[in-house]
Amino acid sequence: MWNPENLVGPDGEDWRVPPSELELRQQQLLKQMVKKGFDSIWINDPVDLYWIVGNRQAGGVHIRSDGEIIQYVRSSLKRAIHESGGDDAPHRVEAHPRMASLADALGTTPALQLGRMPASNATFMQEQIGDGGDCTRFLWGLRETKTEWEIDRMRECGQIQRRMFEAIDDLGSAFGEGITEIELAAAADEVSRAEGFGGMIRMRKWPMDCDRVVIASGVSGAIPSYFDSAIGGVGSHPMAALGAGHRRIQKGDPILVDIVHVHRGYITDMTRMFSIGEPETIWKERLEQMEEIAAKVRNVLSQGDTCEKAWEVGQGMAKNMGYDEHLMGMPPEQARFLGHSIGLELDETPVVAEGFDTPLEIRGTMAIEPKVIYSEGAVGIEDCWVRTEDGMECLSSGEAFPSWSIW
Repeated sequence: MWNPENLVGPDGEDWRVPPSELELRQQQLLKQMVKKGFDSIWINDPVDLYWIVGNRQAGGVHIRSDGEIIQYVRSSLKRAIHESGGDDAPHRVEAHPRMASLADALGTTPALQLGRMPASNATFMQEQIGDGGDCTRFLWGLRETKTEWEIDRMRECGQIQRRMFEAIDDLGSAFGEGITEIELAAAADEVSRAEGFGGMIRMRKWPMDCDRVVIASGVSGAIPSYFDSAIGGVGSHPMAALGAGHRRIQKGDPILVDIVHVHRGYITDMTRMFSIGEPETIWKERLEQMEEIAAKVRNVLSQGDTCEKAWEVGQGMAKNMGYDEHLMGMPPEQARFLGHSIGLELDETPVVAEGFDTPLEIRGTMAIEPKVIYSEGAVGIEDCWVRTEDGMECLSSGEAFPSWSIW
């Protein structure tokens, strides 16, 4: 018989979401359910499960607007109870009944996460427990603002991420010309795994998946990928067509390093530039202008203007600088955004893009990442930020790590 006390973080640290934090989220959810007119909802997406009950065991959680919250678990019930807080859990945890009996157990027809389920699963659930509507975007909206506990996890994530960049900087300085992109990426991977990276980066947009260390040196920076971003990188093979590739880095290449790290489920995203020897002056000039755009976008967001307004301002600056055909890619593969919200997923809302006529709310978290792409390479800057009452606070490295490092 296994012991739940063995479910610990490094050096025995308790890495569960505190029951008080789960209760805070659940009360917020219940309040908004009443406001939006939901009688009950059924959550079975792994990310939202973790957010609301602190674990992602198979099954689902039923939440009624009268305050009853029950997690129904297929496997593993024992682990779900422990990770929910044990006797301190703010919700009930029970064994999942047979599907033929689930509707009777629920007693209501809940709204489902239809935007997260494959069509066959959605149809099956609707046949079993009825069709109470879709609660997908309702839950996404709740997660747009983070609690202080969540923001603290992202601050910790940013600290680990900085050590990943330092590892790349150390290896590149020691090895020099001839090292491959993927060998550099391995140095960052080693740091992240030792610090508890679980191997997955969650994304909403189907069928996106993400490599957490993208390294694009020289002409690699111009190669497009399936990924909805300015930079994809070559990747290691066609099925992994994103991230660092096998190109050997040459003296003077602009080397763009874009690292996503995940700490206890929470993400930070950061980009910095490197080169072996001084690059051509034009590359540093382009980076300085991307930094100007990033600062302006932050300023617009900090004042409470909409994300669409921040996009218009940033894109307008880039056009005036002569980057209309190079901002976030080259035609026809240009990405149409300058920042994306982050949290438990890499591509949360809102986005600094056209159509997001909403501000980044207080305690909203955003990665801001202007980049320009040319056939000879790419440059850009990226950090993660949280909007506070006093402005924008950096959750990654900010000025603590140089925007361009020379080896």
